[in-house]
Amino acid sequence: MNTKKLLGLYGLKWNPFSPDLPMEGLLATAAIEDFAWRVENLTHDGGFALITGDPGTGKSVALRILSRRLGALPDVAVGVLTRPQSRIADFYRELGEVFSVHLSPHNRWGAFKVLRERWKAHLESSLLRPVLLVDEAQEMVPRVLSELRLLASANFDSTCYLTVVLCGDGRLLELFRNADLMPLGSRIRTRLVLDYASRDQLREL
Repeated sequence: MNTKKLLGLYGLKWNPFSPDLPMEGLLATAAIEDFAWRVENLTHDGGFALITGDPGTGKSVALRILSRRLGALPDVAVGVLTRPQSRIADFYRELGEVFSVHLSPHNRWGAFKVLRERWKAHLESSLLRPVLLVDEAQEMVPRVLSELRLLASANFDSTCYLTVVLCGDGRLLELFRNADLMPLGSRIRTRLVLDYASRDQLREL
């Protein structure tokens, strides 16, 4: 039996196990909707948000839904960090590409200033913070996470120029227990903890 007939047999429009399932085929649970609403509000103040869960609980799906919701908002610039395992130089190089600024990865201080000026200008013109989404954030080097925290804040932490959503498994929570990352862990303003669907949820679907 071919795929079309098999899907038709169960009344399905798409293969629910396909990794490239279209957005309209994704289920936005009440928990994901609530989290997305909280992150939307976070763009007014800036700060860090966190999605955690075991592999297969839908973290990347939640991030796709969130990205689409944020991308539909006027004046919200959304960037995605695709190489979380990068060292400092490559981290700055990718941030420059994400936010369309020319950076020299060998001049960290200059890159630091240019990025913050770009984010500050965006905030002054729109009153909204740019958003950075990071999937598989457990792969990030602690030094890079610390750099991201310093890069995003100003005026003795009273101002935040960026909204950051970190998404990862339990290893990310372990990272936050690192003494160097406790300041970042204390700045998580909203969280989404995902778990496997229960039998009742699957029956309902």
